[in-house]
Amino acid sequence: MVTADSSPAAPPAAGALVVRLRNWVGDVLLGLPMLQRLADAGFDLHLVGKGWARDLLAGHGWPVHVLPKTFGERVRLLRRLHEETAGLRRAASAHRDRPLQRIDALCLPYSFSSALEFRLAGLHALGHAHEGRSILLARALPLERGQHELVVYWQVGDALLGRAAPLPQRLALASSPAHREAAAALRSAHRIGDGYIVVCPFAGGTFEKLDKTWPEFSVFVRDDLLALAQAQGRQVLICPGPGEEVLARSAFGGALCLEGVGLGAYAALLADAALMISNDTGPGHMAAAVDAPLLSVLGPTDPDRWRAWGPSVQLLGGCGRWPARGEVVAAVRETLARSSNPEHASALSPR
Repeated sequence: MVTADSSPAAPPAAGALVVRLRNWVGDVLLGLPMLQRLADAGFDLHLVGKGWARDLLAGHGWPVHVLPKTFGERVRLLRRLHEETAGLRRAASAHRDRPLQRIDALCLPYSFSSALEFRLAGLHALGHAHEGRSILLARALPLERGQHELVVYWQVGDALLGRAAPLPQRLALASSPAHREAAAALRSAHRIGDGYIVVCPFAGGTFEKLDKTWPEFSVFVRDDLLALAQAQGRQVLICPGPGEEVLARSAFGGALCLEGVGLGAYAALLADAALMISNDTGPGHMAAAVDAPLLSVLGPTDPDRWRAWGPSVQLLGGCGRWPARGEVVAAVRETLARSSNPEHASALSPR
């Protein structure tokens, strides 16, 4: 048992850091290890992002301020955060007996406007050189194309801390007690037993202007997955996001449709799933972030840049090639066999 005396000492205060998150679930999760690394180093993080980011990251305990819609409102929010965190920066500087650190913000989006908002708010931001915005940043890092996005974010941490570190093996998204309770309540209300399978046949946005939705997803679920799940006594779940409900009911009617599930509760559901099958989209990254077995079905996406990250991920297709249905069915069978046989799973798992 860990007692108060045996608990690890808290890291020395490194100062407050205002962080503007990216606008997509996958991007936020790929940046999560870097944020946790900074928090572990003693930084007091104050995040700014989309409304869903607060729910998604609640398990980490960082304040998340909802990004306003207009440019002026965003500048005012950042200026307020700059003023509110000034005292924390001064206290950290006095504690460490060194001058105030010049960098007090991270601008993770690549847009010119986001860098301008930080500049007008009086914050000294570190970000990537892009769209001629280097003059607006206190420090601009070169943006190396072709790297995985997690590596890009991780190098932001390297630059801020002044030292490199090995890449993380997993994203390690934390679930809050409230989210675990919400997931348990959903399972109880819908009588969802162990060993369930989750599918995410949706995909927000495109890759190089090409659709990221596997064309055979609905046929695969109807003709292959539901029969396989029924034979093994498993349930198939689908959790549509806003605007996806009609398609979920019409094209995937055999699956149990759970509507209105927040991202935090969704992640907690995924943590106990036997398998997630997903397009290249946010919930796929969520499954990887909670170490759920994930079959990531890719088409145009370049996995070297955007694959879901973690030891539980199996990639199918990518770089312009969609997998055949038989390939996905075989991967489902093999993954479920591993989950049903822990010794077999241990033998095949990455070291």
